[in-house]
Amino acid sequence: MFKKILIANRGEIALRVIRTCKEMGIKTVAVYSTADAESLHVRFADEAVCIGPAPSNLSYLKISNIIAAAEITNADAIHPGYGFLSENAKFSKICEEHDIKFIGASPDMINKMGDKATAKATMRAAGVPCVPGSEGIIKDYKECLKLAKEIGFPVMLKATAGGGGKGMRAVWKEADLEPAWESARKEADASFGNDGMYMEKLIEEPRHIEIQIVGDSSGKACHLSERDCSVQRRHQKLTEETPSPFMTDTLRKKMGDAAVKAAEYIKYEGAGTVEFLVDKHRNFYFMEMNTRIQVEHPITEQVIDYDLIREQILVAAGVPISGKNYFPQLHSIECRINAEDPYHNFRPSPGKITNLHAPGGHGIRIDTHVYSGYTIPPNYDSMIAKLITTAQTREEAINKMKRALDEFVIEGIKTTIPFHRQLMDHPDYIEGNYTTKFMEDFKMKPLDA
Repeated sequence: MFKKILIANRGEIALRVIRTCKEMGIKTVAVYSTADAESLHVRFADEAVCIGPAPSNLSYLKISNIIAAAEITNADAIHPGYGFLSENAKFSKICEEHDIKFIGASPDMINKMGDKATAKATMRAAGVPCVPGSEGIIKDYKECLKLAKEIGFPVMLKATAGGGGKGMRAVWKEADLEPAWESARKEADASFGNDGMYMEKLIEEPRHIEIQIVGDSSGKACHLSERDCSVQRRHQKLTEETPSPFMTDTLRKKMGDAAVKAAEYIKYEGAGTVEFLVDKHRNFYFMEMNTRIQVEHPITEQVIDYDLIREQILVAAGVPISGKNYFPQLHSIECRINAEDPYHNFRPSPGKITNLHAPGGHGIRIDTHVYSGYTIPPNYDSMIAKLITTAQTREEAINKMKRALDEFVIEGIKTTIPFHRQLMDHPDYIEGNYTTKFMEDFKMKPLDA
């Protein structure tokens, strides 16, 4: 087992990893930028190393600084969390070269699954259902037009190196294809330094449902059931739940089996998710694979009583998994609390938290790194907390979430708490009747309503 793990991340996920490491008797090293000197992950780690100024490219994305921090503290493993370098094949490779265990996917695995076009071809070979579309990267607009006509409109253009909705364009008719092609490529090149595009049939009334998987070094994999991530704004998830209200026992088995097949085909090691689009007829199609822990992993932990971070560490240390598939025994919902103003188009709201009161009680979990007096820097993702409720039924979990949101007080900044409170009262959400298009029609009620 590892003696010391460096967490190459910040905020709540860094604190989350530190907590599990402490329970396992493993020493921890926090890294931080100058903007994060007062963050809780810095306070609770056994050691802390400043790796640079506030900008991510000079700190949390600066591989040389992170490796140097690991070497001077004698860390024998690095946990990358999510985001930043968690799916960076170069970082995984450099860790390997410095005899530091990267608690995540191998460089080869990240390369295989990180490029969406390559991942799709791999899944087709594995026999996993895929959305009809290009076999790989489209070479030019002429090929793009020919393919769109073959697939049939509507189609979706996607950047092969994409993420967070960058380089994605829905195209409903031929006249809109060329301008969408040009603008998507420009955005992809500016965001990722790669303008490679591929195309898929646009799935109407889609739900985004992911299957949590874990694989070990022997090539064995298991699944931990699904999470419904369909409530999104600009391709960014806002809330997630498990089990999905759209799921049936038959569909859960089919999707779980497909995810395990995918993981075992590529001999995947570690925790990851196989992401699917599910249409209104409950046909499902492979979308992508995330080779890291997900933001929304706590809801899975809550419904099956399973520490995913602990499992990541055990697998990385060579401990085999049980091979057992898990199914939800309870219902859990996660609301991502962001420092954003939902009454003004979710604009960022960094600043100092002047007062904070967290909800409590049975079935309430909060993952956060903030506290009263903490100043949220403007340099990073706006998520400041995850509020998770767990109960016997979906109705009880929603009612518990309403109560918890009413108790959650964060003053000094704007947060998305009012949005989530209105969401929990929305008739379509209560009925489980939502798709990835849900937010297109959602309107915040006025403050005095």
